Amino acid sequence: MTCTVSSDRKATMIAALAGGWVADAASLGLHWLYDSQRIHEVGGASPEFLPPKADYFKGGFGYFAHEGKQAGDISHYGAATGVLTDSLLAHNGTLDIRDYQRRFRAFFGPGGRWQGYIDNPTQGTLDNLNTIEQKAIEQALSATAVKLTEKQKRVLVQKVLPYTRRLSGEQLADPVRKAISLTYQEPEIQEAGVHLAETIDHHLLPESGADDMQLPAISKLPPLVASYYGSNNLLKVTEAAVRVTNHNDEAVAWAKCAARLLDHLFRGNPMSVALDAGTAEAPAPENLNKARTGSVLDAPGAGDVYGRTCYLHEAMPVIFHILSHASSYTEAVRANIQCGGDSCGRAWIIGPALAALYGVGGERGIPLSWLARLTDAPAIIADVESLVENRRRA
Repeated sequence: MTCTVSSDRKATMIAALAGGWVADAASLGLHWLYDSQRIHEVGGASPEFLPPKADYFKGGFGYFAHEGKQAGDISHYGAATGVLTDSLLAHNGTLDIRDYQRRFRAFFGPGGRWQGYIDNPTQGTLDNLNTIEQKAIEQALSATAVKLTEKQKRVLVQKVLPYTRRLSGEQLADPVRKAISLTYQEPEIQEAGVHLAETIDHHLLPESGADDMQLPAISKLPPLVASYYGSNNLLKVTEAAVRVTNHNDEAVAWAKCAARLLDHLFRGNPMSVALDAGTAEAPAPENLNKARTGSVLDAPGAGDVYGRTCYLHEAMPVIFHILSHASSYTEAVRANIQCGGDSCGRAWIIGPALAALYGVGGERGIPLSWLARLTDAPAIIADVESLVENRRRA
């Protein structure tokens, strides 16, 4: 059933989702530069939207991953968030795991649209999807009652795979039968092919993710939470989505922490309430509570204490520190960049969280000039608006 959302809440949600895209793009130029002093030398007080350059990484420890990208472009985190957004849009704001897996594989796999860095969980997920499919093929062939030659088996597999990779259930029979009829007119071989397709479809697994507990587990959550915030199914849906790319219990626990945090902010609750709610789901709440103490925003210092790498047990305390102490969207995004390390990954929680509080424009919201610098901003914002407009409760 479609959930009624007030005009003010829609505006908040659109700003929140836009905040993730802008924060990611703003962080790209110095992403994975771990030396805060070098970041200050390069970016000064305004390190946002620098064009990615290998020269920035000279004289400081880091990994330059974004050759060929331009100022305003998104990282691989943003690209993956776009895949989930597209899937949600295609299903009226509801999560369809099979569709999400297909889009993820088509986008990042061979022949896909993505040109850029591929992180370990993405590569692991692609490998797992191939392995799951191959096992499903083997199980389907072993269950085929019709006696087939090895050549016929190979041909039938080649015939059905284009359909099992984009269709499911009752959608399979007719197009598979027609495809096979172009080569085999015998009804029994055609039916064997349909059985093969349906059996492969049945054995494909929803938990395709890598055994990984890094930031890709949570960076894609904002559009999902935007579709399910306030729903009793939020944490269940969060786990299902996370296990598509990060099949790891600790990653799921941190994702529930991040989802609950965003859930409260998207519903209009204060930051302190949202942070408390997120902490209640966290596997290491003591670090989150410690990161919230003090009265001074010191993101580089938080990075020194908790770590700057992609691992969630390092990133989440830094995120909580910045959210607890930043007084504006601009201040939070700059602090995140100045901390160093995986700034793009952290941006996907920091950006939506601060934008949910402060919106767009004004002294505290997303600067309009930043929004204008986002590559493909009109298309991205149009998708965000459509997702919010069509939000459904699970």
